[in-house]
Amino acid sequence: MNFFDKKLAGVKTVAITGHIRPDGDCVGSCLAVYNYLEENYPRIQAFVYLEPPSSKFAYLKNVDRIVTDCSKDREHDLCICLDCGDLLRLGEAVKFFHSARESLLVDHHVTNSRYAGENVVEERASSTCEVVYSLFEEEKVSKAVAECIYTGIVHDTGVFKYDCTSAKTMEIAGKMMAKGVDFPKIIDDSFYSRSFLQTRVLGKILSKSVLCLEGRCIYSALTREEMENYGISQGEMEGMIDQLRVTQGVECAVFLYETEPGRLKVSMRSTKDVDVSKIALIFGGGGHKKAAGCAAEGTVQDVMERLSAQIAGQLT
Repeated sequence: MNFFDKKLAGVKTVAITGHIRPDGDCVGSCLAVYNYLEENYPRIQAFVYLEPPSSKFAYLKNVDRIVTDCSKDREHDLCICLDCGDLLRLGEAVKFFHSARESLLVDHHVTNSRYAGENVVEERASSTCEVVYSLFEEEKVSKAVAECIYTGIVHDTGVFKYDCTSAKTMEIAGKMMAKGVDFPKIIDDSFYSRSFLQTRVLGKILSKSVLCLEGRCIYSALTREEMENYGISQGEMEGMIDQLRVTQGVECAVFLYETEPGRLKVSMRSTKDVDVSKIALIFGGGGHKKAAGCAAEGTVQDVMERLSAQIAGQLT
């Protein structure tokens, strides 16, 4: 009996959810599980609860079935949490976790708090999609499920360039390609493609960037007023930090934007030995050694002073 056969014994309803502001790995893993259950366990009624995903994931099967309004009360036999390090990051969907009879967590974040009844956390995996795939029966993975898995892997590995990419990661990606996924289109349309508005905002972010710590750290920030003037949403800010990260000589990149007056969303990327997950954890966030995030109170200058002190402490 495989993993899901055991876990789903006696289960009739399943809630599937992930973290707030869902990225490619979150959306991919949630829909991979949803589609896998729909195709192989038709007796089970499943629901995916997430904040509205980016339109760039519109090609994923059943993305239109994602429930974005969590106001309706439902009780489920099992709640499956994916790509989410702690309960707070489940957002409004946390109600379904608390009301479910059983819970399962699948993740790969080193800072995961292991909050579910059963926790499958593979810290060395490139992505939650990689972990999810290991729980599936390979012969039961359809092209639709493969597209979800491939999408999550592509996004969390930065198209296979981050050092979380392993031989196993490449092997799984190859198996998804063998299922017939249109991998060039997935990479171009969901990872590299950006709207004209996002391109303009990226130009603003780069023009405002500042080098600090003797050129080993770069940061940039957007105020809420600037975001409103451009008409860009928080969900459209994903990936902006990657253009800061590739600056020559930089070992740590930080991008901040104001979510409300006096409160900042912080994204951090490391290119060498700085463990940004440890820094994020200090600020109540989490993530991976080379990609992490958190929220912080204060002005950009105040927050960067605190972040810089932590970053400097790790630079050798």
